This record gives sequence, structure tokens and C-alpha cells, in this order.
Amino acid sequence: MNQPQPSTNPQVPSFDWRWKFFDDLTTTEVYAMLAARNEVFVVEQNCVYGDIDGLDTEAWHLFAFGPGEGQPKLAGYLRVLLPDGADPDIRIGRVLTTAPFRGMGLGNKMLERAVAHIAGQWPGVPIRLHAQAHLQGFYGAFGFLPISDVHDEDGIPHVWMRAA
Repeated sequence: MNQPQPSTNPQVPSFDWRWKFFDDLTTTEVYAMLAARNEVFVVEQNCVYGDIDGLDTEAWHLFAFGPGEGQPKLAGYLRVLLPDGADPDIRIGRVLTTAPFRGMGLGNKMLERAVAHIAGQWPGVPIRLHAQAHLQGFYGAFGFLPISDVHDEDGIPHVWMRAA
């Protein structure tokens, strides 16, 4: 899955997709992941919270790298946590698209890839995510339905959603 995918729209760059378990990440990938999460979730959303939560080391990570000056730039990212003794669902989280790559449909491509990969690797296991409330329609297009009321999480309305 590390091959750049051709784009049918000349305005949309080809992306280098990488699906890796934490132990297989390079230091450059870890740095890009943490920098992007900080930029989007802490700086852009003006939300001070502990992003480094100890779960990355047990997660699968999906990266979409786009073209950049000198080296590829992280365009999109999400992580996937597998079921464990405390939680029977697969959990998708930290979904983001970096500012230079927004408006290209990258979020759709990431979710399509993630959901397809999860269904292929772990068929029949429900998938859950904690969505910002205004993105319910986006996630709903991938089969996610709300399973909680809208609630505040670090000053931003969120809702738990699940797909079977």
C-alpha cells in the first residue's frame, strides 16, 4: 500500500499511502504525525489537550503523503486501535487533513481506505469513532450512526458513532 495512487483530476495530487503499525514507523513519519496532530487539533482548533495518550504504540496508522518542496508533506492521517480487553470495537481516531490539502476529497479517500482495510483484515468487527458533531453527515456517508448524545469534549461538541 505504499505506492502513489494516480489521480483522475489534474488539480488533485497523487498521494503516497502508508499503512503501518507503530513499531514500523520511521522517525520522520512519527515526527510528521505528531506535528500534524499538534497543528490541527491544538493550534487550529485552539484546544489544549494531551494528544500523546499512550495509545499510538498499539495502533495502526494510515498516512497520505502529498508532494512537497524537497520531500513529501503529510496531507492526511488517521489511527486505528484494535479491540482489546477493555473495548470490543475497532476505533478510528485522530482523523485529519492538513491545511494545504483540504478541499480535494482526501478525507473521503482516507475513510474509504481505512474502512475497506478494516473490513478486509477484521471482518464483522464493529468500528467506532468519536466525531466532532458537525461531521456526522461526513461519517454517516460511511455507515456510521450516532450512538451517544452530542457532548462537550475539550470545548468542541462531539458524538460517538458506530458502524457495524
